[in-house]
Amino acid sequence: MNWENRTVSMTLPAEAEFIDLVRLTLYGICTKIGFTYEEIEDMKVAVAEACNNAVVHAYEPGNTGTMDIRFDMLDNGIRITVKDEGASFDYEEKAQQASSLHQKSLEEANIGGLGIYLMQALMDEVDVMSGRGTEVVLTKRLSKSEEMV
Repeated sequence: MNWENRTVSMTLPAEAEFIDLVRLTLYGICTKIGFTYEEIEDMKVAVAEACNNAVVHAYEPGNTGTMDIRFDMLDNGIRITVKDEGASFDYEEKAQQASSLHQKSLEEANIGGLGIYLMQALMDEVDVMSGRGTEVVLTKRLSKSEEMV
């Protein structure tokens, strides 16, 4: 079946208990598209990190907001968007911190950039837009051998 141009969306409370629903949905969609188990596990870590950022950083304690998750099926992979309406952050600064982690031990790593580093390491593309809230767009492409299946 051609999964291209299909979208699955969900709006969930920005609470840790709901991240598993995002991971389960990702697993179901990516299995149908043809990603390998290992690729799906990597994507689950990246998406959980993006959701966790919304849960922990977007909203003031006691003011739970929502996170909008969108899975866009592409002709050669998937694009996952995690959006919140909470406090934004300086992505360029965090990305710079993440890129400087390569030669450091885990003890030296600045925790603020570790999530960005993980997402960048596990996905093909990571884009972050800040303004009113934060939108994280994670893209993963199928490898050539998987596209032929």
